Amino acid sequence: MKRQLMTAAAACTLAIAAVGCAGMTNATVPATVPQTAAPAQTGTFPVSAAGAAAFVADAEARLADLFEYAARVQWVRATNITFDTMWLESRVNAEVTELQVQLAGEAARFNDVQVPEDVRRKLNLLRLGIVLPAPNRPGAAAELAEITTRLDSTYATGKFNYQGREITLDDASEMLAESRDPAVTRALYEGWRTISPVMRDDYARMVEIANEGSRELGFADTGAMWRAGYDMEPDAFAAETDRLWEQVKPFYENLHCYVRSRLNARYGDAVQPDSGPIRADLLGNMWSQQWGNIYDVVAPTTGGASSYDMTELLTRADYDATKMVRTGEGFYTSLGLAALPETFWERSQITRPRDREVVCHASAWDVDNLDDIRIKMCTQVNAEDFYTVHHELGHNYYQRAYKDQPFLFKNGANDGFHEAIGDFVGLSALTPTYLNQIGLLDTVPGEAEDIPFLLKMALDKIAFMPFGLMVDRWRWDVFSGETSPAGYNDAWSANMLKYQGLVPPGPRPADAFDPGAKYHIPGNTPYTRYFLAHIYQFQFHRAACEQAGWTGPLHRCSIYGNEEVGQRFNAMMEMGQSRPWPEAMAAFTGESGNDASAVTEYFAPLNVWLTEQNRGKPCGWEA
Repeated sequence: MKRQLMTAAAACTLAIAAVGCAGMTNATVPATVPQTAAPAQTGTFPVSAAGAAAFVADAEARLADLFEYAARVQWVRATNITFDTMWLESRVNAEVTELQVQLAGEAARFNDVQVPEDVRRKLNLLRLGIVLPAPNRPGAAAELAEITTRLDSTYATGKFNYQGREITLDDASEMLAESRDPAVTRALYEGWRTISPVMRDDYARMVEIANEGSRELGFADTGAMWRAGYDMEPDAFAAETDRLWEQVKPFYENLHCYVRSRLNARYGDAVQPDSGPIRADLLGNMWSQQWGNIYDVVAPTTGGASSYDMTELLTRADYDATKMVRTGEGFYTSLGLAALPETFWERSQITRPRDREVVCHASAWDVDNLDDIRIKMCTQVNAEDFYTVHHELGHNYYQRAYKDQPFLFKNGANDGFHEAIGDFVGLSALTPTYLNQIGLLDTVPGEAEDIPFLLKMALDKIAFMPFGLMVDRWRWDVFSGETSPAGYNDAWSANMLKYQGLVPPGPRPADAFDPGAKYHIPGNTPYTRYFLAHIYQFQFHRAACEQAGWTGPLHRCSIYGNEEVGQRFNAMMEMGQSRPWPEAMAAFTGESGNDASAVTEYFAPLNVWLTEQNRGKPCGWEA
């Protein structure tokens, strides 16, 4: 069964430092973005504590008004893709950028003023909340919007020729997931990457403009600005992610070694040697970020097999798309949280409409930053979307929990929290324990099925982690100038080898721009959030299971129906971004820092099994 990246389902939380919606469209977009009038200037506020508080209140009111309007335009475009809706979205995005740049610049006037803690936090968020800041000069925001729209459109409308016909990313991804012919997987892997070389010059220009804007805001470059958004110094944050990676890296290397051995057994030395890096196209995913699609190739020959298939369970129980979402809602209400509002069911896109082009990439929306929460999916009745529903509703429940916060605090504690909330619930939703609790599975399988269950989980969760780290590592070097446009592709391939232990199936062309073949690069969505989410979700899960009094293996725990856990969970979510993220973490888990030990605890039985399978094999690779 084809599996897509679960964690890339982005939340459209329309607040400062919002998580972007990773849409994939098929519409032609305007060649240029219309020039927009500069936002009305904020009144002159005295450089004093009272002036800072008045400025912040005015900024929040202006942002709330514009962001709701922008959200409705973006929703219309995502659910009805035409030239005109793309034009409207391009225009409003430029307006939003101009206002954010203006307010960020004005916030700097109060850098040396003694102000209350909450006002200082809001002033900082005004500076940190722009993913790509345009410099404060006429035309800069419009040029930046034009470039980013063109990059997004190039990706969204990308097609390539395969065996005499043009195919889309969806077509190619499905074939890559299912094919076990190395010639086919190589053709698909390389074919999709033919859509991105034309992006390189635009991308380089975009970096120049964004860096100019970031320097005006007081940052060395845009990457430093991104890293500053985690309640610590940029360099300290980079070091912290390195520390977390070192905690899980040994397990990843163990998984890599096992998978490489099984691929060697399947394809032979000429295709996949039994030492060194893995050929990236053999892993069943266009970006090799999750490996669950090749479970049939790497499934245990000893240690048991799964006795059920979740997609078959759903089909047999007569699930449809709406019942999938109702079931996801039921998980959250079982924790004592309120049911979704009726407007959710009236306004969400749950299935793909037949009469228009839409963005099917799953996302969660908070249109008015109050009660108008929605999801946008093209839901199918399968295991993948069963998980995705639980994940996306996590965004919605988080959005609703912090709705009473001031506007600038209506966001996750950091962007990793927003992704981790739904993934944390998804860890319970994937367990046979939960499937039994909701009547999909008659009995909970015994320990004999633990290894196949954990291997499936690791192929998605553990295999993703180095990819979650390397994407922004590449971007940080691009923004800092360490990687020049001429070296974009070589640096990307070097990061693949260093972090993932992977290599492309063959030499890359001189004009290759492989980073552009991953949506979050042309779509300008920061990616370290997904790495953090893969740490946080297990940390949340372990804490919740301890609160629930669970004494069995962590991977079998389901918190479904535990209202005491739900109360603590909701208390953390209600904080939004009002406090530094360690305080939000402590409110739920009792821990004030990042800790990947919950990951190793969850997968401990599998790691023991992998170590035995790898005995005598040459694990690792040379970077």
